Amino acid sequence: MKSTDTDIHKRQQQRLMSEIMELLVTHFGAGLSEEELDRSIERLQKSFALAQASHDTQMRKSGEPYIFHPLRVAHLAARHWMDFPPVIAAILHDVVEDTPVTLAHVSEEFGKEVAFLVNGLTKVTDDHLSRDALKAETYRKTVLSAVDDVRVLCLKFWDRIDNLQTIGALKPEKQSLIAEETRTIYVPLARHLGMGYVASELEALSLQVVYPRLAATYHALVEELRHEFTPKLRKIRSKIQTSFEQHKLNATLRDRWRSFSTDAAKQRKRGVTSLYTLEIQVDRTMDAYVALGLLHGIYYPIPGKLRDHLSVMSQFGYQALKTTVQARTTRIRVEITTRKLARFNAAGVLAPGFEFRKDNFRDLMHSLSDGESAFDSERLRLASSTIQVYTPIGQIVTLPEGSSVLDFAFQIHEALGLHAQRARVNGQTRQLRSRLMDGDQVGIERADKPVVLPKWLEWTVTPKARNAIRRYLRTRVKESDKNEEQSTV
Repeated sequence: MKSTDTDIHKRQQQRLMSEIMELLVTHFGAGLSEEELDRSIERLQKSFALAQASHDTQMRKSGEPYIFHPLRVAHLAARHWMDFPPVIAAILHDVVEDTPVTLAHVSEEFGKEVAFLVNGLTKVTDDHLSRDALKAETYRKTVLSAVDDVRVLCLKFWDRIDNLQTIGALKPEKQSLIAEETRTIYVPLARHLGMGYVASELEALSLQVVYPRLAATYHALVEELRHEFTPKLRKIRSKIQTSFEQHKLNATLRDRWRSFSTDAAKQRKRGVTSLYTLEIQVDRTMDAYVALGLLHGIYYPIPGKLRDHLSVMSQFGYQALKTTVQARTTRIRVEITTRKLARFNAAGVLAPGFEFRKDNFRDLMHSLSDGESAFDSERLRLASSTIQVYTPIGQIVTLPEGSSVLDFAFQIHEALGLHAQRARVNGQTRQLRSRLMDGDQVGIERADKPVVLPKWLEWTVTPKARNAIRRYLRTRVKESDKNEEQSTV
């Protein structure tokens, strides 16, 4: 490599490290003492030095120095509210797998927390296992690590995003395998963790690999629309902003063009109406409703298009007021949310203050690691969106989309599930296999004795229900075998 190229690369690496440092200090510096901050910065710089030395002679298939990959992963992690230990782990995430550095060395130099995260991202190696078996074991290892620390999975998302962004140097068959794996596993997991930005980015990047020509057509159309409508959209934003300022409403207006997806590509002929959203961020929830009123006072709202996901979040956990308005000749979508919720919408489980349902996540992860396959992608898809149903006394129960009456019963209590006989859904008698809809009110009729059947496994989708049913059926089989032995004797 020429010395000039080396100098350029070193400057680029230093710039990335400076940005990572600035993000970490901005997000977390105020919560640390001066001594703790100095120690954290020193460890961060030490991790960079170790990664640089370890990956010194390694090149990616694209031809760039390998060190850029872990630095970009760390940069993504720092941008999305990960603090010093996981960012350090991101910088070091390939040293154990690809260099002579050992996990024990990482633990000694950077602590057990960093070592745990690095280990969760390190592939399983075993000369006695086939490639497919090793892949399955690596998935299982990542899943079990994520049960203890969800940041393992989040770091895996950033790793996958950077790999997809630089995937062009790989063979087409390898690209397709990585893209399909991303769509079936990592996109649903990101949605399950409320990480909307990550899910959209992973889906768009993987679909660009699967449908390159369609993606190119879509991006060209978006660029054309952006160029054509920029003057109109500027005037619309200016008019809205002026009204907000007159009413002393502190708001930020942002353009958001829809990421590539097969659904977006199908709707591209509808133009700006389906591909563009004006995002408005305010300070408080009350301000969001004020902004909605002012907006509808300026531009006529389209009937039936208002959705209040501030009071009741959407199935993917998104929290915003959604409306569509007719701004003269242009019909546009508008989403209004608070700055705090905007961070939730983008970063999900990583955003400060995000309410993460850890029990649900642990159930899902244990089900995926102990179930019929290493990764049940259908179970993942269902778990990535949720519904809210109500008990007869009005308590809210959150379930994966596609859940049945049986799932509801087991969610309340295992004994109720095992004794479930029928249900009353919105006052109507329903069978146990009946699928529930958002907002349903559900009551369970109990039998005197458990009436569990093997086909119940076909009627349920939640890990809690399926695991309870399996346990009961296994116990019943063992008791039957024992009775048969005794009668034979």
